[in-house]
Amino acid sequence: MKKDARHKARQRLDERLLPLKPVSQYTVPPKGWVRAIRDALGMTRIQFAMRLGISPQSADALERSEATGTVKIETLRRAAEALDCTLVYALVPNKALESAVSERARAIAVRDLGRISHTMKLEAQQTGDADLEERIENYIRTNVALRDLWDKK
Repeated sequence: MKKDARHKARQRLDERLLPLKPVSQYTVPPKGWVRAIRDALGMTRIQFAMRLGISPQSADALERSEATGTVKIETLRRAAEALDCTLVYALVPNKALESAVSERARAIAVRDLGRISHTMKLEAQQTGDADLEERIENYIRTNVALRDLWDKK
C-alpha cells in the first residue's frame, strides 16, 4: 500500500510541477527579481526600504544578496510583499519523479546483477542475456526497496 501511495504522490507532484517547465522561463534577472521589479515599478531604493522598515543600506544588501543567491527565503518573502508581489517557491525536477525512481532502481539492479553474472561466469554458471529484462524487473521487485534507492552509489 505504501508503494502505491508513493507512486500516486510522485504522479501528483509531477502533474503540479509540469506547468513550471521549462524552467528557463524563470531565469533570474542579472540584478535579481527584487531589483528588476522595483525598477519596473519606478520605486527608489529609499522608498523600498521605507516600505520594508529597514535602512536604504539594508535594502541594497538585500538586493545584492538576492542577486548572488544568498538571500533568506523569509527576507525574500518580505521584499515581495513590500513590492505587492507573491513569492513563489518550488523545486522543479529535471525529469519526472517516477522516471527518476525507475531509472535509479534499474541502475541498481543492473549493477547488482552484473556482479552476480560475473561471479556466475567465473563459476561457469553463466545465464544468457535473453531474459535480462525479465531478471532486471524481478530483481527490482524483490530486492530494491524504495527507501534504499538513494543510499547506494
